[in-house]
Amino acid sequence: MRDVVAAIVAVLLVFFALRLATSLTRDQIKRRRLLSKLEAEGQSVLAEIPTDTGLVFFTEDAGAFRFGDRVIEKHLIHSARVLINGAAIAATTREGTQSSNTVARDIVQERDEGISRDRWDVAIVTEHDTFVVPCGAIREQISQEIARRIFGAVRRTIETSS
Repeated sequence: MRDVVAAIVAVLLVFFALRLATSLTRDQIKRRRLLSKLEAEGQSVLAEIPTDTGLVFFTEDAGAFRFGDRVIEKHLIHSARVLINGAAIAATTREGTQSSNTVARDIVQERDEGISRDRWDVAIVTEHDTFVVPCGAIREQISQEIARRIFGAVRRTIETSS
């Protein structure tokens, strides 16, 4: 009897392992197709940002940045800031626009995450709105690298159009 139970458990473990491998392969294929589609549309992927619902791409093309379904027209960008735990640690502003050294509290939500984690965001201020791109709170500099890439691209856009 014990051998039958062990065999059933072994078969179930193999089944779940194969199911997991199939799911990972399917997700990888889906991601590659999406990346190919974005590149075919002339967008370059600057960052893949993990969210609660999966990966969201921050892309750039000739006239705009895109974050998920949000479009940020390059010519409308006034400034950008890198935020760590809501505090600006780097900023860039287009010449001829007013600069604000403070970040509005309603833009950066207070986050009580229990364990002290550095929360990285990039705030992009346009003529009409402020977009906050949440880069995450992942350790080992992953979120920091995502924020640097996004901020660097926005800064280059601001510097070349000034």
